[in-house]
Amino acid sequence: MEFKLRPWHIDDLENLVKYANNFNISKNLTDAFPYPYTEEKGKWFIEMATSGNPIHIFAIDINGEAVGGIGIHPQSDVMRKNAELGYWIAEPFWGKGIMSKAIPQMVEFGFRTYDISRIYARPYGHNIASQKILEKNGFVLEAHIKNNLYKNGEFVDELIYAIRK
Repeated sequence: MEFKLRPWHIDDLENLVKYANNFNISKNLTDAFPYPYTEEKGKWFIEMATSGNPIHIFAIDINGEAVGGIGIHPQSDVMRKNAELGYWIAEPFWGKGIMSKAIPQMVEFGFRTYDISRIYARPYGHNIASQKILEKNGFVLEAHIKNNLYKNGEFVDELIYAIRK
């Protein structure tokens, strides 16, 4: 399925709320990505995503419709040679190979744009699909921390995958 990565814009708000307002997506992300996902949260997100310089959080666009997001987040202090990769895609587009193609684009963007040597992602232990996508794209499991995170009233495992320059 064809897609492009592009900056978010306020015209994406309706689609963002439509696709992000899904418990099956929220359960795999931090609490900063809430369920229910409101228009107010969407406006805040789009403002934040478009304020970076350079822009480093992109919409996943299919046929002019924002159906997900992917971003590279440079770290600071002792983690300054690292960036965290975060992503999500609307449930109707799961299993279509989109994220498997978007991740290498973001990895290339991250290493080209920032003075970093490592990009990491932190899927939850129950998110097997995300783990497989990262492994398919050359990320290596560096850590498996049991019951480290508290999400939706229960403890979940945190996995740390990384790829190095």
